[in-house]
Amino acid sequence: MKNIIIDTNVLIAGLQSKRGQSYRLLQLLYEKRFEISISVPLILEYEALLKKKLDRNIFSDSHIEAFIDYLCKIGRHIKIYYLWRPYLKDAFDDHVLELALASECDYIVTYNLKDFKRAEELGIKAITPGAFIEIILKEE
Repeated sequence: MKNIIIDTNVLIAGLQSKRGQSYRLLQLLYEKRFEISISVPLILEYEALLKKKLDRNIFSDSHIEAFIDYLCKIGRHIKIYYLWRPYLKDAFDDHVLELALASECDYIVTYNLKDFKRAEELGIKAITPGAFIEIILKEE
């Protein structure tokens, strides 16, 4: 089973609209078609940015916290012992790369491909949700 890291921008897009590849990715996650790896820094980022960027008339704190709890329940919890900072173009993404390396994930799924370009030097491929969905569907 594929193991991925989902970048926060993909979660936000998937929760904001029931159309598009990000929403489909979340459906496939719910269907247990792949695994996700998580870390404390990533979960804290998820929570902070979801609460900041999602429509608060639709998503209350309790809705967001329930979603985060679900991710914590199904995700592979990884502790980071080695830091690669600074490595990426956006220093705020370094913790995602560190998680990807520690978890030996297959992909980082993101819309910010340019921010993760250097991850390929370390054997980590960053791809869009649509590209990852194609990989999952081809494996069936």
